[in-house]
Amino acid sequence: METAALIVVLVILLALFFDFTNGFHDTANAMATPIATGALKPKTAVLLAAVLNLVGAFLSTEVSKTVSHGIIREETIQGDVFLPMIFAGLIGAITWNMLTWLLGLPSSSSHALFGGLIGATLVGVGVGGIDFGMVLSKIILPALIAPLTAGIIAFAATKLAYSLTRRYDGKPDGRDGFRWGQIFTSSLVALAHGTNDAQKTMGVITLALITVGWQSSDQADPYLWVIVACAVTIALGTYLGGWRIIRTLGKGLTEVKPAQGFSAESSTAATILASSAFGFALSTTQVASGSVIGSGLGRRGSTVRWRTAGRIAIGWLLTLPAAGAVGALAALLITWLGNWGIAIDTVLALAIIIGLFLRSRRDAVTHANAMSDVAESGLAVELPDTPPPTRRQQRAAQAKAEAKARAEAREKGKAKSKARVDTAVAERPAADAPARNDDPAHSTDGEESK
Repeated sequence: METAALIVVLVILLALFFDFTNGFHDTANAMATPIATGALKPKTAVLLAAVLNLVGAFLSTEVSKTVSHGIIREETIQGDVFLPMIFAGLIGAITWNMLTWLLGLPSSSSHALFGGLIGATLVGVGVGGIDFGMVLSKIILPALIAPLTAGIIAFAATKLAYSLTRRYDGKPDGRDGFRWGQIFTSSLVALAHGTNDAQKTMGVITLALITVGWQSSDQADPYLWVIVACAVTIALGTYLGGWRIIRTLGKGLTEVKPAQGFSAESSTAATILASSAFGFALSTTQVASGSVIGSGLGRRGSTVRWRTAGRIAIGWLLTLPAAGAVGALAALLITWLGNWGIAIDTVLALAIIIGLFLRSRRDAVTHANAMSDVAESGLAVELPDTPPPTRRQQRAAQAKAEAKARAEAREKGKAKSKARVDTAVAERPAADAPARNDDPAHSTDGEESK
């Protein structure tokens, strides 16, 4: 029992550390676009996101129930076997999170967690420990549908925004009003992020407590102290700021304009909030990325760099199996070596975390330089320097050209008419002179008068 209690403490600590990494890894989901457009200063944006993540964590527990009573059949697994598997799965998730954070890759913290848990359970328990129906309906399908849905909504919203404000087409800063709207929409995304991502860690801790009998399996909701701990931890991670991810997502995917950022954030928030209400544990990173790409395509003249977009999609697809492989290796050590395997996993996890953190210090990214350059891996949408004219502008230009042609034709007609008149006037005296000088009647009259 003492060993189980120690492992539970380790799982809780590791789960909270994962929650912390989730916070700074997913800061960009809410705040990359408003920082890119200048709607919010980086530090202000990150502080606002942290507060709203904290609030959002208290709004719902549906996603937590999916994790604690969904993907793993905990009722069929003994606690002394399953608890170390949760520990191994968290190691897999954290390792992948730290690696992608170092690379500035906007991968999915959620899929890293699910991949780690699934990989560890498959090694330690077997196929029977996974509810694949729940995995398909609550994880896989939302992973495929949510980014596409968010992208389509953002595309339509961007088209609508530019259509309603097309009188500002010739004014580069004419749509600055959307910057104020972005403060609201980005706040909504941060709130939605708290309702979805913080709950995943709550579900893992609840799952560990149920495994050792410290919480009844009939109680689906997490304890209040679990909710508070996860909410505070993810908010702290968000406040410290994932500047590497912000740099990639905010300036790498596409050059974000205020109207476009407003549309992307609205789409992201709507998709995440709807998914949280249904208990879908989707990837907020993928939803945000899909929205940014979709809103970029909503701008006139944009084209997709399919090779770059493909690399991003491959990164998304690799997250779950990659984290699952690390979780499986950690579970394999525990299966072979028992408690010594747990000790070795702990040491290796600490070495990896510290090593990746120290490596990141060589090329530190902070609020001062987070938006300093464009990450090549994120350039998925190419935009022209001068957008092509709309169909309305084309019709107006054509009508103007036709009116000009008609005016020129009228001027030419007038010029020809005037030329004919001038010619006639010039020729008339020459025609009349012989008639006056040679007319016989004129000469007779002259003689008679004499």
